[in-house]
Amino acid sequence: MDSINVFKGYDKVNPEHHQEDQAQLSNQKTQQPKRPIISTLIISALVGLTFVIGLMLVALIYESTTEPPDESPSLSNSFESTIKTVCNVTRYPDSCFTSISSLNHSPKPDPESIFKLSLRVSISELSHLSLVLKTMNSDAAIRDCRDQVEDALSRLNDSVSATELGPGEEALTEAKVKDIQTWISSAVTDQETCLDGLEEMGSTVFDQVKKKMKRSMEFTSNSLAIVANFKAILDEFHIPLH
Repeated sequence: MDSINVFKGYDKVNPEHHQEDQAQLSNQKTQQPKRPIISTLIISALVGLTFVIGLMLVALIYESTTEPPDESPSLSNSFESTIKTVCNVTRYPDSCFTSISSLNHSPKPDPESIFKLSLRVSISELSHLSLVLKTMNSDAAIRDCRDQVEDALSRLNDSVSATELGPGEEALTEAKVKDIQTWISSAVTDQETCLDGLEEMGSTVFDQVKKKMKRSMEFTSNSLAIVANFKAILDEFHIPLH
């Protein structure tokens, strides 16, 4: 009987050991899948990242091939080149270019519009000179000078009016260009006469007026040179003079 009991003792399992074994088995079952899951997540992340980078590259390539090129530099070079070509016929090309380009708002100016801008610059500077003369003493020399400047302004305004196109006109005619050249030439002469009168009469403001007239003389001279060479300028741009 004792021997039987002994063998029966081997068949029995210690409950505590049994629970530990079960726990170890359970932990092994739950821990085993962790590596495959982590690997899968890493692979999925890499695939996703590769896909996103691919989309970004495709978007950049599409944008570079479909986006129109920036034309502003070429347009800027175009109108600067046109103004320089016109101003090169003048005695003061630098002041011509600087004064006209500051007023130009057209990306593709033509010689006629550039000439009109030169007249605007001349009128603006002469108007300023006229105001300065009005603040000076009213001796005979100053009065004569003031009259000469007012006459020069009138000639330039006549020139501006002549550039306005009438019904059926598409551009300046040769007859108008000749009239304008005559008027601007008179405006230049008026300013020279003003200075000559001040110098001859020994005016104390001669140097002051001469200094202030320097810009208006340059700008008026520029306008005269442009209109005097207007046909040659148009020929360079392959534009006919009617």
